Amino acid sequence: MQEKNTCNQTLNERFEFRSIRNGEEDRAVAIEQICFPPHEACSEKHMKERIVNAPELFLVAVDRETGEIAGFLNGISTDEDAFRDEFFTDINLYNPIGKHVMLLGLDVLPKYRGQGLAKEIVRRYAQREKQNGRNTLILTCLQEKVEMYLKMGFHDDGMANSTWGGEEWHQMRLTI
Repeated sequence: MQEKNTCNQTLNERFEFRSIRNGEEDRAVAIEQICFPPHEACSEKHMKERIVNAPELFLVAVDRETGEIAGFLNGISTDEDAFRDEFFTDINLYNPIGKHVMLLGLDVLPKYRGQGLAKEIVRRYAQREKQNGRNTLILTCLQEKVEMYLKMGFHDDGMANSTWGGEEWHQMRLTI
């Protein structure tokens, strides 16, 4: 337990965790392009629509020393309880008071990986959304990321109803 608290304390000292701010849209788009292959990355148009319409559903980690966004998690809330590809592209599916959040991207720049930052972003996001009255976080991931999300407390629902980017995806669920 001491090791976990030390890790969280170090991350808290190194990073500021907050919602995305106006003017950070282009940086978020650039990070998405770095973190995902072209056939999986969110388009600039859809990312900016998400930021404009649901900025409260972005959680960014900012390196306190450099001011750089090191990573972020974003999604849209809905009352639907199963993932579908349209969540990536149709902002009209966003329901500000929805009980579930469809997570659409966990992005951590390569130089910040392997330090527990992704796990801390997810932990803080879940905590925040529970306080906002949400029940569930739902995401899709490739087979090679299933174990990572299981360690974060997600349950593997099996194969998702998603063919985003021509891939086969697992649907993962975290009850908060």
